[in-house]
Amino acid sequence: MKFYEEKDYDALSQRAANIIAAQIVTKPDCVLGLATGSSPVGTYKRLIEKYENGDLDFSQVKTANLDEYKGLTRDNDQSYYYFMHENLFDHVNICPENTNIPDGTKEDSETECAHYEEVIASLGGVDLQLLGLGHNGHIGFNEPACDFPQATHCVDLQESTIEANKRFFASADDVPRQAYTMGIGTIMRAKKILLVVSGEDKADIVAKAFFGPVTPEVPASILQFHPDVTIVGDKAAFSKIPH
Repeated sequence: MKFYEEKDYDALSQRAANIIAAQIVTKPDCVLGLATGSSPVGTYKRLIEKYENGDLDFSQVKTANLDEYKGLTRDNDQSYYYFMHENLFDHVNICPENTNIPDGTKEDSETECAHYEEVIASLGGVDLQLLGLGHNGHIGFNEPACDFPQATHCVDLQESTIEANKRFFASADDVPRQAYTMGIGTIMRAKKILLVVSGEDKADIVAKAFFGPVTPEVPASILQFHPDVTIVGDKAAFSKIPH
């Protein structure tokens, strides 16, 4: 594991964008695994700036998103399909047919999850997977559990996750209770992993996930076993890392 401590959110977003940009320049037809939520927004802004400056070309890039709420239509402004278009896809020259996000409108969970695994396999796997980190240690929507889920699956969201995400909705009652998410096994098969984390409220889980025991009760702890993980955080998020 490589740790990069930056002074603040803007600096860590720039560092993360530089790492992703290097991947695109090195392999123009790379497959990026993408994340949503507040953590990667700054990273996407920096990537858009690089594109606008003529430093990045997304025309051959393919993407596979980590997750999507079950039950939200793609025009819902809280769907992750909508999020990705608002925060990245509509601002760069990526081909729409090269972007892949689980379809939250599909009621048959087993069929949709199996299909998404096939999509990822057809891309040749993920070259670089971008992740955020939940307060309970979840990555994607893989919640604390008694084991590590292998493949893309439908998950029941825990109350802590619903509570954390309710700020994006009119009320907690409007937050979907289920989501489709890449499994831990799917994530771990990515060739490289880049995790971004910021804020003092994430300091405890950073220390627990990356310096504590590997356990499915802290899903992100499995990353300790991946051969190529880079964690970019600010001073506040890294403040409880043991020396």
